[in-house]
Amino acid sequence: MLASRVLGVVREAVVASLAGVGALTDVVSAAFRAPNVLQNLLGDQALSASFIPAYSRLVGEGRRREAGALAGAMFGLLFAAVGVLSLLGVILAPWLVRLLVPGFAGDAEAVAAGTAMVDRLALTTTAVRICFPMVAAITLSAWCLGILNSHRRFLLPYLAPCFWNAGVIGVVWFVASRTFDGEAERIESLVLAVCWGGLLGGLLQFAVQLPSVLRVSGGLRPSFNLRAPGVRKTLAKLGPAVAGRGVGQLGAYVDVLLASLLVEGAMGALMFGQRLYLLPISLFGVSVAAAELPELARLRGDGEERSGAAALRARRSLAAMSFLMAPTLVGYLALGMGVVGAVYRRGEFGIADNWLVFLVLAAYSLGLLASSASRLLQSVFFSLGDTRSPAWIAAMRLIAAAGVGAVLMIWLDRIPVADVALVGWFGPVPVESGQTLRLGAVGLALASAVGSWLELVLLLRQLRRRGAPAGAPWRAWRRHLPLALLCLAPWAATQTLVPGPLWFAGTAPVIGFAVTYLVAADRIEVPEAHALRRWLETRRRRPT
Repeated sequence: MLASRVLGVVREAVVASLAGVGALTDVVSAAFRAPNVLQNLLGDQALSASFIPAYSRLVGEGRRREAGALAGAMFGLLFAAVGVLSLLGVILAPWLVRLLVPGFAGDAEAVAAGTAMVDRLALTTTAVRICFPMVAAITLSAWCLGILNSHRRFLLPYLAPCFWNAGVIGVVWFVASRTFDGEAERIESLVLAVCWGGLLGGLLQFAVQLPSVLRVSGGLRPSFNLRAPGVRKTLAKLGPAVAGRGVGQLGAYVDVLLASLLVEGAMGALMFGQRLYLLPISLFGVSVAAAELPELARLRGDGEERSGAAALRARRSLAAMSFLMAPTLVGYLALGMGVVGAVYRRGEFGIADNWLVFLVLAAYSLGLLASSASRLLQSVFFSLGDTRSPAWIAAMRLIAAAGVGAVLMIWLDRIPVADVALVGWFGPVPVESGQTLRLGAVGLALASAVGSWLELVLLLRQLRRRGAPAGAPWRAWRRHLPLALLCLAPWAATQTLVPGPLWFAGTAPVIGFAVTYLVAADRIEVPEAHALRRWLETRRRRPT
């Protein structure tokens, strides 16, 4: 997962260097978001809630033939669903884009008047027609991930997205090496390169997993057999899971819609900031939740026994997650400016872009602890057969985030980036260059953090009502956050004094802070640090 997420950051860095925060990144962000309904409704989370628990139980009970029949039937149904939906997406793209990004509707007039170079609405429509088949392929790869995870195979399914990222990077670099007649042609060519590269990468992501799936499952056969063992039960749970993911997807669409109403570049800033924000959540949150779900699904006993065992596993996992997420939060807030600069600041990505993306990242990071803990708690609900509670809780989060975001973005979009940038810190902001970047995107990121905390509180309350108290995650945060703050102090004070190129000046304090934190945690005998050291020693002694 680390490899695929880091390569995802490299992909974003390549796009940033070619375009900065502007029209190109706005279009790419909208084009990828529009067809994401397939992946979010029918992909990882929906299958985690419905298919993986049922399949894992059949495998754990030794009923391999029945498990294969279930997997084959689910593939056939999933293939038919994504095929129909992606075709509809291609046909309805002009209307979907107008609904998703109404703020782009005036671009044609702006281009005619000479105040804009690109009609983002028309370009996004073309890009979306390429992205729907791309996301269909990625959604099918989620079925592969579910089967391999159920057989405790984690390496390949989480490395597979590397092929998607590599496809985008390769095609974009090839197209970027060409000579263009003008800036508008350049932007259009690069946007289409990102989309075609994504389609190629999505097909590869599915194809590399398929042989392993066939091997571990004993050569299952796709079908549309609704009478296969577990299919009806899986579909019954899929409905609430899809509803829950639909609420989350609607929340993402609301963010895109609101961002399209802001000044040019707001959607791109959200995309770049969210990429860095989601990196630790994927590494330390989603990875733990994905590994725990098959194990939680295998728990036996009556309802009370399973709830108690699930709560115990959740408490241990929340503490381990907190040990890594607490310093990440502290590091992003104090060292994030340098991190953004090290990752993105080259080519067309300037100091004003650096400041805006850093502020977006800092706002998102305020919800980091809550969002990562919620991923694990959702897996606990799924393992207990409850897909409805996470769905209505997600709806509450959406309402809160949308309301807060609409207010904050209007207020903050009046403030230019240059008005809040610290003069002389990582370079002066060139206010005379006609820079129009404003802070509206920061308001949407802050609203996301508010929604994350509300979701966590509601998930914990609902688990207590079900008799599966996972424990308050802030007990672990109280151990880890003060230590992280103490270890940060020398690195935060000296980060602007580190010599050398920006990529080194931005990453050296982060590496120093991480090493200081891990060593200090081990010295004062933090339990999670000891567990990490024992695991590393075991790996080192393992014969090759």
